[in-house]
Amino acid sequence: MRGFQIAKGYENQSIKLPQRSTQKSAGYDFEITEELTILPGEIKLAHTGIKAYMQDDEVLKLYPRSSLPRKFGVTIPNNVGIIDADYYNNPDNDGAIFVSLYNFTDEKQYIPKGTRIAQGIFVKYLKAENDQPLNSLRNGGFGSTGH
Repeated sequence: MRGFQIAKGYENQSIKLPQRSTQKSAGYDFEITEELTILPGEIKLAHTGIKAYMQDDEVLKLYPRSSLPRKFGVTIPNNVGIIDADYYNNPDNDGAIFVSLYNFTDEKQYIPKGTRIAQGIFVKYLKAENDQPLNSLRNGGFGSTGH
């Protein structure tokens, strides 16, 4: 099973769960929960208000929508965001998904609330033969693993 839910703290904000746009679309579109103004060269976190659940051997990959650079002069700075299965319901932020956005232009960029900024694709992954069992638990995101 895999899917999406509204994260805690976002229940009353009229957030739409990610949907595919067509029958053959691979990606689920993510919208932002509030308007954003991003200064030239600035990186901001865009709130989606969404959390994703999936199987232990799956990951949700977040890619920028292809229209994002053309319409708004921004992109996802690391090119793809990785949402691990254990990010869901973590005690630090309930697994709420944020998307980093980078303004690569020389002008301030305004992105309206509800703009579709990213598309998420669920993917199975393989583990290495010599993978060691881990006992650590996730308690956040954006660099939280290993701390």
